[in-house]
Order: sequence, then C-alpha cells, then structure tokens
Amino acid sequence: MATVFPGTTIEVSNLTRGSSRTLFGGIFAAGGITLSQVSIMTGLEPYVIQNWVKRGFVSSPVKKVYSKEQFARIVIINMLRETLHIEKICELIKIIGGDPRDVSDDLIKDDELYHLYVDMISESGISINDEESVMNAAQAATLDFANNSPAAKKQLVGILRIMLYAHSASELKKTADEIFSAL
Repeated sequence: MATVFPGTTIEVSNLTRGSSRTLFGGIFAAGGITLSQVSIMTGLEPYVIQNWVKRGFVSSPVKKVYSKEQFARIVIINMLRETLHIEKICELIKIIGGDPRDVSDDLIKDDELYHLYVDMISESGISINDEESVMNAAQAATLDFANNSPAAKKQLVGILRIMLYAHSASELKKTADEIFSAL
C-alpha cells in the first residue's frame, strides 16, 4: 500500500530515513519550482498558496519560483492545518526557523525541519499513545542537530513532538471522515 509524504500528494512505497532529502534533491535539482508545480505536489489550489504568501506565512517567490525552503514551509503548513490554526503553525515554525523572509535568523531551515520530521516518523515503534516513545523518537531525530545550544535542541524536540501529534490527529480525522462517509 502506497503512502504519501506528509503534507504532499507525492506517493512513495514507504517512508525511510533520508527519503525526503532524496525527494527534495530530485525536485530541486534544476533550481526552484513554479506555483503550478507546488500546487500539484501539495494538492493546494494556487490561490491558497498565493494567499499564504500575501499574508506573510511564506516568503514571496523570486521570479515566480519557489525555493526548497518555501516549499517545505508550504508542506508543513498543509500537513498541520487540519488540526492547528495557520497562525499557530507559523508561530511554531518561527520559534526555530525565524522570520520566513530572513534566513539569517534560522536555527534550522524549514526544509531541514521537514526532513527531521519525516526521518522521525519513518522509524518504527513510535506510538502516539506513548509519550516516552514520541520523546525518544524526537530526540533521536535531533541527534545530528548542528546547534549545540541545549535550549535550541529542547525547542526542536518540542516542535517535532507537536508536529507528530497534530499530523496524527489530522490523519485520524481523515480516517473518521472516510468511515462516516461510508455509512
């Protein structure tokens, strides 16, 4: 059974450590991507993405081309928006990623945050009903985090935990909606 990368429509047989890095490497091998490509890969209408740019949730594309960091931010927002308000998602990303228009204040880039999340959920044995397994998975995902600040690492672990719970809640809601529709 195929699965999709979180926040996208991109199917894969299974998620593995490093698979999102490989995916991004292929997508961005020739540079940035257009709005229509972002729309296709996220399932979002172009006007939604443009609205997020207009509202400052995502930085403006350069020459109508989106970077991997912008794409990752869009994907993260898309992944979490079913269960968290968009303002809260952006606040969450801002804690570790800073202002979307200024990469110099980032403790971690948006694409790296996404990769850490995919790496975390690709590990088996995580149960959202077991906080210890969630904490262990988040800590394991951040082992190579370049920032040596214990406070920054603690924030990143917390963000990954929030992402897991919110994304899981979104997936559970989708399943409940599908069951309801089948009644």
